[in-house]
Amino acid sequence: MRNIVFIHGGGPTAVINASLAGSLRELRDQGFSGRIYGARFGVAGLLRQEVVDLGRLSCEEIDALEHTPGSAIGTGRDHLESEDYLRLRNALSQLDAAYCVMTGGNGTMDTCRRLAFACDTAGITVVGTPKTMDNDLSVTDHSPGFGSAARYIAASVREAVADVEGLPIHAVVIEAFGRDAGWITAASALSRLYGSAGPDMILPPEVPFDEDCFIERVDELRKAKGGIVIVASEGLRGRDGKPIVEPIFQTDRSVYFGDVSSHLASLIVRRLGYKARSEKPGILGRASIAWQSDVDRAEAVECGRASVRAALAGRTASMSIIRRISDDPYRTEVSVEDISDEILEARTLPQGYYDAGSFDVSDSFIGYASPLIGDIGPRFISFKGKEERL
Repeated sequence: MRNIVFIHGGGPTAVINASLAGSLRELRDQGFSGRIYGARFGVAGLLRQEVVDLGRLSCEEIDALEHTPGSAIGTGRDHLESEDYLRLRNALSQLDAAYCVMTGGNGTMDTCRRLAFACDTAGITVVGTPKTMDNDLSVTDHSPGFGSAARYIAASVREAVADVEGLPIHAVVIEAFGRDAGWITAASALSRLYGSAGPDMILPPEVPFDEDCFIERVDELRKAKGGIVIVASEGLRGRDGKPIVEPIFQTDRSVYFGDVSSHLASLIVRRLGYKARSEKPGILGRASIAWQSDVDRAEAVECGRASVRAALAGRTASMSIIRRISDDPYRTEVSVEDISDEILEARTLPQGYYDAGSFDVSDSFIGYASPLIGDIGPRFISFKGKEERL
């Protein structure tokens, strides 16, 4: 039997390795007898013929893979020209590969489809597994990686709100991942499901940032509450469509944004004369296994399994996706769909999920996102509003 190659693309998530673990288990269940390779650090590793033998992993190691952060085989963000797809096809042929499974987001799924077309005459099936903590893949109800990132931000904001309530002398601005889509930023509101009073303001990138409206609302909140917590997306843009803070570095689709949380905190200090501080969890939010969602991990495993089944069935240029059957009780199914042009468009927050006037998400968003994170621990207690004067 010919071989299979796995490739990771884009930023890691807390469950990208769980999808790989699911794929490896499915191959064993199917009795796959070919070699199982993992390309080191994405497509660039495949072109260099740098691979690891995943077929040698024990059951215990595959179990550990499911709970390992980052990308165990390595991932990358390499830009490809049209001629590179023929080079990738040749690299797969040199490995005697009949199947290739690519795990990633919008860009990786586009690469997956293009590579599938390039490999069509070589008898190589290329299939995708969805992965993006940003949740901006439009062909799936949600993407593996988002649930864990949402759980992390919800838990972290809940703790920050408790801290600020205990010493309400400043505004705290927490920056969340999300270049074009505010799913993670919005997920901070899930902290309220577990006894939190915040966050007080949520700023996703879908809504143009208005400095005067922002400062006016901050002033109202600080007068009413003292300490406040604000969650803002790294991709905040003004009405002109430009980032409110100039990106530090940009190449192709990869953007390293400036420090939005620091910028907003400085605005508060400068315009209101009120103490403010910034927090930027950054990659901590995608690398945390401590806050990995059980739901997210289980769905990532199933997506990995479904992608292997599709590959072995010869369904090239397709990807596994998650379909939601119901919110309560929460039920989903994993199926396979052809990769379409729709994947190139970022899936942003629908208008019904956010109210710009209140700087807050809607109940509809809470209903959508809450099943994905699981429990985030015991409820906190607060004595706010229970004071007595003796």
